[in-house]
Amino acid sequence: MSTTTELNIGHDVHHDEHHDHKQSFISKYIFSTDHKMIAKQYLVTGIFWGIIGVLMSVLFRVQLGFPGANLEWLRPVLGGWLTEAGKIDPEFYLALVTMHGTIMVFFVLTAGLSGTFSNYLIPLQIGARDMASGFMNMLSYWFFFISSIVMLSSIFIESGPAAGGWTVYPPLSALPQAIQGSQLGMTLWLVAMVFFIVSILLGGINYITTVINLRTEGMTFTRLPLTIWSFFLTAVIGLLSFPVLFAAALLLVFDRSFGTSFYLSDIYIGGEALPNMGGSPILYQHLFWFLGHPEVYIVLLPALGITSEIIATNSRKPIFGYRAMIGSMLGITVLSFVVWAHHMFVSGLNPFLGSVFMFLTLIIAVPSAVKVFNYITTLWKGNIIFTPATLFSIGLVSFFISGGLTGIFLGNSVIDIQLHDTYFVVAHFHLVMGSLSIFGLLAGIYHWFPKMFGRMMDAKLGHIHFWMTFIGVYLIFFPMHYIGIAGFPRRYYSWTNFDAFSGYTDLNMFVSIAAFVTVAAQFIFLFNFFYSMYRGKKAPQNPWNSNTLEWTAPIEPGHGNWVGEIPKVYRWPYDYSKPGAKDDFIPQHVPLSTTPESNLPHEQELAKQEQLNTSAHAKTTES
Repeated sequence: MSTTTELNIGHDVHHDEHHDHKQSFISKYIFSTDHKMIAKQYLVTGIFWGIIGVLMSVLFRVQLGFPGANLEWLRPVLGGWLTEAGKIDPEFYLALVTMHGTIMVFFVLTAGLSGTFSNYLIPLQIGARDMASGFMNMLSYWFFFISSIVMLSSIFIESGPAAGGWTVYPPLSALPQAIQGSQLGMTLWLVAMVFFIVSILLGGINYITTVINLRTEGMTFTRLPLTIWSFFLTAVIGLLSFPVLFAAALLLVFDRSFGTSFYLSDIYIGGEALPNMGGSPILYQHLFWFLGHPEVYIVLLPALGITSEIIATNSRKPIFGYRAMIGSMLGITVLSFVVWAHHMFVSGLNPFLGSVFMFLTLIIAVPSAVKVFNYITTLWKGNIIFTPATLFSIGLVSFFISGGLTGIFLGNSVIDIQLHDTYFVVAHFHLVMGSLSIFGLLAGIYHWFPKMFGRMMDAKLGHIHFWMTFIGVYLIFFPMHYIGIAGFPRRYYSWTNFDAFSGYTDLNMFVSIAAFVTVAAQFIFLFNFFYSMYRGKKAPQNPWNSNTLEWTAPIEPGHGNWVGEIPKVYRWPYDYSKPGAKDDFIPQHVPLSTTPESNLPHEQELAKQEQLNTSAHAKTTES
């Protein structure tokens, strides 16, 4: 008997002993060890942070689009962060940009996306009762929750939240006396990130262990849905890269609080020399971006995995190039660790070393292109069902292409030296990382909402939400490329003093208006989400006629997922529109011996082996 089977039998015994056990409100909804409830906790917390992060972006878009606007009406909310003239305080503007980036990259797109769907789908799609460690899973969420509380509290302190950009580069972040945003707010930022990193590591260990050890009988690695491959590789990247950020943050705490000089040397403040000698702020950049670039793929890969599943299901076609898709994700996983210095072309990097990182950066476009071509080929001549999830998945592929192409510009050191820290960079990563991953998150919610809550979301509202968001994103970020090429720098509070940029007043105003409309569209989604949770149409067992195992569980599965035995797996997850088949989908748990009319030659051999195994098992049972 395999280790996987033994472990799952252990889970079965535990489930049979406890499935009738009544849980209190606290054990079921708060300190739950059920992966499905923990996934919902991550999702709701991620949505909460998403609202805060997006509203922050609205504030600084007001400043950029309407620099002369009087915001006195916001004084009850912003208080002292408005100047006497009713404008946003310049230091608060930098804090807004810092917190917006931190919240969206880490709390929404890392915890909100991976935390939700890795937790929800891994046990259900591989055929496991729960995660390898329910307790560790619960701890993972609560470390994230503590991190959220600390980060949120930093917004309300007198000196204000951290203000140094979301990358918090020293020496600005290492010197509390430098600006207000480097005082208590920066300390709270670092404490919050330490808790966040612990959460990610606990979750990652759990995801990897579960995928390796708890797959049901027949679920080989080449029968895993691409969602599981993406969550698995995301966890591997996180486990190898986040400890480096932990080290960077720890050294920054030492420099701030204990008088060390890891990042500080030859610093003068107000004409007075500080005693720090021998450190280098470039060391921090290396440590930060060793996590920072893998972080891009920690955010991208789960969204791409979700898209693979949704496009195959709603095209009613097998995913094109299944093994090539796995290979491309493996290639991205390896290459993501050797391209970090392309963020540092203007830091005084050795030109030869820069050319090596440039070459590796351009190489990573190859596995990314493989994924794009495979998505397009899967859609090609498919019998496409345009659900909201399908639309968001197709939108994601669009962003992958348009945002990926501008990445080739920035990967070239000669061009990047001109475009570095301009709005061209902002436009690039908001398309290929921000918008792409948000679309993956939204596609996943629309697709698995019936499984999560037993009800359907409203499709018409979903379509309106998609078109407003999709068009809005391009109207916001496409013009930013042109502003960036003109040299417009990012993070500048005001540009009206520069004659060179005065011609872009109308374009900035246009971008801001597009942003306001796009943000308004998200409230359609929020209404649809929370209304459908309680009042939506009741979902059938398998609303999308999908092949993966989660749709074989009860409509709202209890703790343990399946009543009775866990289904066995006999085939890969993409048997859609198979020639000769009675239906246009054949779920993974349907034996090959029951579908002789559609079996391929090698599957006929497997079907014979299946029948022999069944006969042998029956004889063993009788004896």
